[in-house]
Amino acid sequence: MLRSLAIRAGLLCLAIAPFAATASAQVKVAIVNAQKAMADSDELKKASAAVETKFKPRQDELTKLQADLQSIEQQLASGKLNQQAAADLQLQGQRKQRDAQRISDDLQADFEKDRQDILGKASQKMQQIIAKLAEEKGVDIIIDASQTLYFKPTLDLTTDAVAAYNKAYPAK
Repeated sequence: MLRSLAIRAGLLCLAIAPFAATASAQVKVAIVNAQKAMADSDELKKASAAVETKFKPRQDELTKLQADLQSIEQQLASGKLNQQAAADLQLQGQRKQRDAQRISDDLQADFEKDRQDILGKASQKMQQIIAKLAEEKGVDIIIDASQTLYFKPTLDLTTDAVAAYNKAYPAK
């Protein structure tokens, strides 16, 4: 019985030996806040400004319609209008409300589509940059900062990722 136990223990040691060698190797870990790195990149800042400029006229139109609606509400609330004028103004307000809702929905959908396109492309580029950065720094694994509870600031490569991104993809 003692001999059987000794044989089992020996087999267990042989089975675990390869894992022990692997576990003793030093694994270099780094952290990158990918979302912050993309947001801080010159290319994304420029793209964000371009999107804002693109949608500004429609946003201004929506703001004007909302101001018109507020004015109509104030006129209706004043009680100074006769019945026909109040009905006409209410009908005008309903049309403007529908127009404002349509513009708002279209604006939001178009903006979200452009935003997703820009972020998708930037995300792919950032992943390539992070992979290159890992190779250059000899890092085995890079973890996104959003997936960690704690890390030493010395492990953070976010500023390096932003600099490498800006170098590889300068804002045009």
